[in-house]
Amino acid sequence: MLFRILGPTQVLLADGREIPVGGPRLRALLALLLLDAGRVVPTDRLIDGLYGEHPPGGAANALQSQVSRLRQALPAAHTVELHPAGYRLAVDPADVDAYRFERLAEAGHRALAGRDWSRAAAALREALDLWRGPALADVTQVAGAPGQAARLDELRLAAIDDRIEAELALGEHAALVAELRELVAAHPLRERSRIQLMRALSAAGRPAEALAEFEDARRTLAEELGTDPSAALAATHLAVLRGDERPAGREKPEHGLPGQLTTFVGREEELARVGELLGERRLITLIGPGGAGKTRLAIEAAGSLDSEVHFVELAGLAHGADVPQAVLSALGLRDAGLRAPSEPGRDSTDRLVAALAERRLLLVLDNCEHVVADAARLVARLLSACPALRVLTTSREPLGLTGEALCPVSGLALPAAGVAVTDADGYAAVVLFAQRAADAAPDFAVTSDNLELVLRICRTLDGLPLAIELAAARLRGLPIAELAARLDDRFRLLSMGSRSGAPRHRTLRAVVEWSWELLDDAERRLARRFTVLAGGATLEAAERICGLPTAEFVDALTGLVDKSFVELNAGRYRMLETVRAFCAERLTEAGEADRLRRAHAAYFLALAWTADGHLRRAEQLAWLRRLDAERDNLHAALRRVTRAADAPVAAGLVAALSFYWWLRGMRGEAARLAADVLDVLGPEAPPGLREEFVLCVYNASLGGFGHLPPPGSQRSLLLSLDRPPRQPFLLYLSGISTGPPSRDGEDVDQLMRDLQQLIGSDVWLNALGAMGLGSARMWSGEHDRARTALTTALDGFQSIGDRWGSMITFGVLGELAAWQGDPRGASAFLDRAMALAEELGSTVDQADMLRTRGETRLRAGDLAAAQDDFARALLLAQRGGAPEFVSGARLGLAQVARSRGDLAEARRLCEAALTGGLTGWYVGEATRAEIILALEQITAAERTATRVAPGGARPSADGA
Repeated sequence: MLFRILGPTQVLLADGREIPVGGPRLRALLALLLLDAGRVVPTDRLIDGLYGEHPPGGAANALQSQVSRLRQALPAAHTVELHPAGYRLAVDPADVDAYRFERLAEAGHRALAGRDWSRAAAALREALDLWRGPALADVTQVAGAPGQAARLDELRLAAIDDRIEAELALGEHAALVAELRELVAAHPLRERSRIQLMRALSAAGRPAEALAEFEDARRTLAEELGTDPSAALAATHLAVLRGDERPAGREKPEHGLPGQLTTFVGREEELARVGELLGERRLITLIGPGGAGKTRLAIEAAGSLDSEVHFVELAGLAHGADVPQAVLSALGLRDAGLRAPSEPGRDSTDRLVAALAERRLLLVLDNCEHVVADAARLVARLLSACPALRVLTTSREPLGLTGEALCPVSGLALPAAGVAVTDADGYAAVVLFAQRAADAAPDFAVTSDNLELVLRICRTLDGLPLAIELAAARLRGLPIAELAARLDDRFRLLSMGSRSGAPRHRTLRAVVEWSWELLDDAERRLARRFTVLAGGATLEAAERICGLPTAEFVDALTGLVDKSFVELNAGRYRMLETVRAFCAERLTEAGEADRLRRAHAAYFLALAWTADGHLRRAEQLAWLRRLDAERDNLHAALRRVTRAADAPVAAGLVAALSFYWWLRGMRGEAARLAADVLDVLGPEAPPGLREEFVLCVYNASLGGFGHLPPPGSQRSLLLSLDRPPRQPFLLYLSGISTGPPSRDGEDVDQLMRDLQQLIGSDVWLNALGAMGLGSARMWSGEHDRARTALTTALDGFQSIGDRWGSMITFGVLGELAAWQGDPRGASAFLDRAMALAEELGSTVDQADMLRTRGETRLRAGDLAAAQDDFARALLLAQRGGAPEFVSGARLGLAQVARSRGDLAEARRLCEAALTGGLTGWYVGEATRAEIILALEQITAAERTATRVAPGGARPSADGA
């Protein structure tokens, strides 16, 4: 099957027959999914694309309906799959004409660069034959489509240019003139088409027309842009005047670049950026940590140029004064002058200036970091005196010259942690590992069985090419599982590099030591202390924890960023794990590890409590994002103090993070962390830590680690608190989770009064009490009183801007409306609850709201919408580690299957739901009872089915 968007949207069967897709909106949905073929497209992007900036109410439901219609239009093999973040069209990108075009165009471009003219022309003709008109021609109203269409159209023009370049090299000058005139008329400002037309005319024996084309180009550029022709256009004009009819590209200047023994993997974006910079700037520096592949990238970028290139290796120089001589040697020039002792390198520099003053070439200076000052002085002198010279350098820190353009180079592309990987070939780090591993162990291949191990290795090594290559080489003697398990000792393990490589690249330790030796004392002090920070840090956190004087700290941090020891991204400073592991050894050697870890824990305990005070107010989203950014630091601090048996700090961190964990739906991870702290606290609450102990017990119980004490002891423990509680909500949940409430909800109300007495008057706590009382009254059938209490709760939560409390209350109001037979009202409440859940980013709450909405839709008979809600709820509950909601979602899917008559699937889902972690009365027992009831209904339906004769008629009483 072929999907076509290079023109009107079409779906073709293998025999060429077209499948009708439907109206404009359905074609727009298909086009949006095809633009990200094989990948998940977020729901928000689909809604924006279909309905614009101001979508109608219920846009999510309308999108579900459109998806259902598209599923019906497409064959089962290409269905639209539901994912937690959106929808994915199950299609191989190779079956989409736009992706096929880009792949063929890139292959043609590579062949062109390699001077394989015939192969380039063939690939590019095949690519261009896929076009049937303007890209996305019938979905231009879709948000984002014009930009995508413009991108594809620009790629088409570039492919046409490349195809013409190849055909010119093949001698087809005269045949191309007419097409080139059309291109110039359509795009009068594109100089490449002008150059090609002038070359074609000149080679065809029509130099006067070629010169006329130049004059027209010069006049057009002056009138339209107020600029002169580019150097390339002017050079073509000069070549025509001289009668040089040789097609450009037929003889490519020699490159003084070192040959490579392995394939070049990934780096498409960096390669494109360097190519653009080489066309615009005269000094470009590839900057990044050791082992990132800066040298290889520089060689690949320089090798694609149609100009003279010379490569200068500086790593072996012992003194910066030798830089000019190294450049002279690379250029094949002999320095005949004698150096004056007081002016080392002066004669060499003068000779270089004289040699390069009139030459148009690219100079590649590799590994400048240890001679950066001398390299910078030489480059500044050469660029000022040699106007046609360009310089590309690689370094672990910038040269620091005016006009220097930096291109950061770090690890190869990897999927983010937690992202399901279906196409490993789409990630350069995995591709590199697979290729180098196959070199070391020819029978090795990345498979579904070892993919997670490969990803773990590549992530642990930060995607750094050298580290990945060293790891892959170890597969000669180690199984991949052992390799992944032993990377904690990466410097000992990755010590078998190429014997022909530079010493600093033969082992992973040597790579980092090379950079470490370039640091001054303050930078080394900060680098080793920075390792206590997990997942990066803000400027404030790094300064407070690392403990350097302010002036020294700022200079040292700037130096570490400049020297690629620390990366700065979106306001956070981060150290690569390989660098961090090396510097952590230095921290231990300095005897500072324990002191820094205590300072780290104290800082993040204070931050957690500060944030907690804002999580029940209008600013909760900003503080949730801040805690998200510091999650690695917070959990690292908790694990460290737990291992150190520092009970007060460990229990304090659990207490401070409990509401954050709850809001983010992190039940599973929180349970494991809290259970470890309970092992430190012991079976009874230590003095002064009663609230913290209760919260540890409650969090651990959510993951099945231990059980809550009976209601009486729980309440007595709350009443014995020696200070006002800091987490009243979690204490409240802990209390009501130990057993079902009384029929009138009095015990729930009493628990809230106890907490209010301890904490005093509080708007949020009062709203929480009203919400709990309203829920209890709903369960007891007092619907009017329940609605009154819930309305009071909603008013309270909304008055202080708390989205979470409002979300929960909307959800309960939705359930109440559904119980009262008002599906429209229930849907309205639940849609508002879902919107807040998505805004908060709580996967567990989203799962709960989706499950509730699915039940409402099931009662209304909308099986397709209910199926989608339950399926999304299942995925989110699994991701959030909430086994009770996993079981609830499976029960919902079972009810849908039973309604459709698929009793076998309904039974399978119910039995799977019963095997989940249904603990506690609060959700678990109620869900268990519903599952058992559903199984009884399925059994009854199965018995009825067996009594129906094959023809569909029931047998008579006498068996006739």
